[in-house]
Amino acid sequence: MIIVGSIVIRVDDLEVQTRFWTAALDYVVREPAEDDFVLLRPRDAAAPCVSLDAVPSERVLPPRIHLDLYAQDQQAEVRRLLALGARKVDWDRQPADADYVIMEDPEGNRFCVVDADGWSGWDPST
Repeated sequence: MIIVGSIVIRVDDLEVQTRFWTAALDYVVREPAEDDFVLLRPRDAAAPCVSLDAVPSERVLPPRIHLDLYAQDQQAEVRRLLALGARKVDWDRQPADADYVIMEDPEGNRFCVVDADGWSGWDPST
């Protein structure tokens, strides 16, 4: 058996990105943190970790991979993430009835906030 243990995000400013992603996901830093690599783990839930790797990397748009973050109150989560320093991304090919909002973290790493209301496959208690 194999599972997703961690999703790695390349970052420039490890300190800023650690603050953003720990607050955005309610994750905690697994100690000891390194000067160029931080593993963030879920505080309580059984979910994949997110690792921040301070290695220079060219930003490619559209990204080949991104996170989909499921939210029961999508608009509240979008507002909260904006307050943390995220930005909304406009995409001219996004359908009018899309159940997701495209965003990017303070360094431009893209992710989507998906409206989990009505999606029966997501149960935050498991």
